[in-house]
Amino acid sequence: MDATAPVPEPKRSSIGSITLVGIVVRLVILALIDGFAIWFILNLLQDQSIILAAAVVVITLFANVVILRNDAFPIRWMLAGLILMTMFSVYPILFTVNISLTNFGFGHLVTKVQAIDQIENIMYLPEGAGEYTWTAYRSDSGKFAVWLQGPEGIALLALPDQELVTVNPGEMGVGELDEDGIPESIEGYERLNRLTVVRYVSELGELSFGQGDRIAQIQSLDGAAELKQKYIYNEEADTFTDQITGKVFSPVEGLFTAADGEQLKPGYRIYVGLQNFADFFASPAVTGPLVRIVSWNFIFAFLSVTTTFFLGLGIALIFNDHNLPGRKIILTLLLIPYTIPSLITIMVWRGMLNPEFGIINRIMEGMIGWSPAWFTDPYWAKAAILLVNLWLGYPYFMLVCSGALQAIPTDIYGAAEVDGANMWQRFWRITLPLLLVAVGPLLVASFIFNFNNFNVIFLFIKGGPPIAGAATNAGHTDILISYVYNLAFAGGRGAQYGFAAAITMVVFIFVAVMTLVQFRYTKMWEEVGENV
Repeated sequence: MDATAPVPEPKRSSIGSITLVGIVVRLVILALIDGFAIWFILNLLQDQSIILAAAVVVITLFANVVILRNDAFPIRWMLAGLILMTMFSVYPILFTVNISLTNFGFGHLVTKVQAIDQIENIMYLPEGAGEYTWTAYRSDSGKFAVWLQGPEGIALLALPDQELVTVNPGEMGVGELDEDGIPESIEGYERLNRLTVVRYVSELGELSFGQGDRIAQIQSLDGAAELKQKYIYNEEADTFTDQITGKVFSPVEGLFTAADGEQLKPGYRIYVGLQNFADFFASPAVTGPLVRIVSWNFIFAFLSVTTTFFLGLGIALIFNDHNLPGRKIILTLLLIPYTIPSLITIMVWRGMLNPEFGIINRIMEGMIGWSPAWFTDPYWAKAAILLVNLWLGYPYFMLVCSGALQAIPTDIYGAAEVDGANMWQRFWRITLPLLLVAVGPLLVASFIFNFNNFNVIFLFIKGGPPIAGAATNAGHTDILISYVYNLAFAGGRGAQYGFAAAITMVVFIFVAVMTLVQFRYTKMWEEVGENV
């Protein structure tokens, strides 16, 4: 080889190469992403959704880095998936953590700024204030004007958020007055008669006419009055003062509260730290039935998985014989519970087990003169829950096991039979271990699902029957998730989202640890042949 010959340059990989067209396309895509992100962020900030806005900012910056950097070319193919995963998986977790640290709930649904605005809009009728009869006018765009008539011939034109003014005919578009002193027309508005105005009374009642110290509001079909702002906000002191009593309200735990305990509504969201977690673990009323509920939660999940798996496996073994007459028809009928929405199935079972009209109880009463108290006896209620869940779950494992059985080589059974293994030995030593290789992870997933199976508990019996003497709304068939729902939403205190989020985090950590232990025990993250 000639040493002086030029060495050819290595070919550049097309992956990550820079071209003018590529740069233009990249910048156009980036402009579209950034434009939408800026618009979305501004709307979120306007709605005071600070956390979501921050999440969108982080995601947008990440998208910019990935699109602009040439060495991040492989990640671009995953960019949409990563963004969706962040928005629909990671963000909800972070949002729940944030909510768990607040008092967000009934009475504390708005921000402090929104609460102040609402309190400032509270009006009162002072003594000697002007009272009027009124006539409404409406424009094509849906705006209103009101003609107010008071004692001694006082007449005022009232427009939303404008001063109340005395107007003569011909001024500000006001037409001639009729015999009652009411303008026949106002330019740009149509006069509403008595029958028509009824449709708009609620809408008119929400409007304030006038500015400053003179603000009129519609009180009824017959009257309006000049109202005054009842509570004046002092921004420096962060207090409200009642204009009638002079009482001062200071912020206390998300509520403006007076010295005598009187509170102004609505309250607002504040961070309370770990208070929600402390309330959950430290309250005797909450933790009293907790041990019983958690114990039943484990029993319910374990028995649900065990019964549905073995029933599904038994049916799969029976119909694994392809020469069985009517095999396809019977298997199709056995899949019916899987095709019907669980909501409908649960309600059907609730009707069949009805103690007075249910067909199952009526048949049992006719045959043996007795039927279980499915809804009032704790043990029979639990049995009913397991029965319904068995009906809902066995088709799934029947399908899974039917497919897994087809993957087991028949030669193994022949060799075992030659060695003298009977039917039960072949099942326990060959079929079940090999089946668990494929089905083991699904059993863990099913356990986790049933551990949080809210639907069957709530729809069938709502966690009942109640636990006698419990200070909270707890039932014998409640599992942890349904108990959390009762505490947060059905305790008579209104929705307590912060408290619910805190308990949700406890449940999440509990289930996550339990799942990791199960995965570790069954070796599902190791080689396939070792996960039994």
